[in-house]
Amino acid sequence: MTRTVLVTGVAGFIGFHTALRLLNRGDAVVGLDNLNDYYDVSLKAARLRLLQEHARFRFVRADLVDRDAVEEAFTANPFTEVVHLAAQVGVRASVETPRLYVDSNVVGFLHILECCRHYAVRHLVYASSSSVYGGNTKVPYGVRDGADHPINLYAATKRCNELMAHTYSHLFCLPTTGLRFFTVYGPWGRPDMAIFRFAHAIVEGRPLDVFNSGDMERDFTFVDDIVEGVLRVLDRPPSRDEDWNANAPSPERSSAPYRLYNIGNASPVRLMDVIEALEAALGRRALKNLLPMQPGDMRATHADITDLVREVGYRPTTDLRVGIQAFVDWFCTYYGFEQRG
Repeated sequence: MTRTVLVTGVAGFIGFHTALRLLNRGDAVVGLDNLNDYYDVSLKAARLRLLQEHARFRFVRADLVDRDAVEEAFTANPFTEVVHLAAQVGVRASVETPRLYVDSNVVGFLHILECCRHYAVRHLVYASSSSVYGGNTKVPYGVRDGADHPINLYAATKRCNELMAHTYSHLFCLPTTGLRFFTVYGPWGRPDMAIFRFAHAIVEGRPLDVFNSGDMERDFTFVDDIVEGVLRVLDRPPSRDEDWNANAPSPERSSAPYRLYNIGNASPVRLMDVIEALEAALGRRALKNLLPMQPGDMRATHADITDLVREVGYRPTTDLRVGIQAFVDWFCTYYGFEQRG
């Protein structure tokens, strides 16, 4: 069966790795991205150049908010599946520029849903976020837990995506699967993420800004493990759950072809342990600037991935120090820093 997969946000971190894996297994990929300047555009361009070495890859530069441009991409290509990873990211920035987040993450997602509906896409897999758990204090976070108390607008837009997807699954029988990503890291990562920022500061001898005095835990997950989960889910479109009980509804599934999963490492790590692993890989000591908790931040994230393990055989295998070393090897090579570790 010939498959053509649309990957939105293809020049982004997870989008790049996902497209590369799809191409390497023989699928055709159309990548859509607006190449915005939220972070270094040259890094996005470098990712794209690697993808463009593949004959089965085609790039479309477009903004999700541009309804006509999105529809044109669907008209020109017979997509069998869609992996929707494009979004305006960043918890702290959503406090300052809320309209940008609603435009990209809500209006843009509507355009994707509408096209998937009208162009008979077999499965839409989309990125949600662990941030939807918001004010929850029970850990690990489970997909059966409530997600109705977001503490930043980015999280609210992601929860909105889940509800919108369910509506389209219910009304139009569009199979949709939402993946609540936990903290992802690895080669070709985003410069605004903690591991990347910390590595840059360490090699340049600058103090690290460590929020909540380092008393933070994150379910750091290596990007190869994440992509393995994305592809396993993509190949298994959800069906209606005939046993779903509307009198006691379970939020992660439905009588519609709809599914939600956590995708993470299921093993949270202290921020200070991450810094120590970076110090070892880089061969340098870190200076630390201890700061209070930032508005909209969560102190800890921890994924319960039981459903993903049981239903698609997902099992993250990359140890933190192995993953950090892989990131540091790429980071030093790409930016030309000396690696002393």
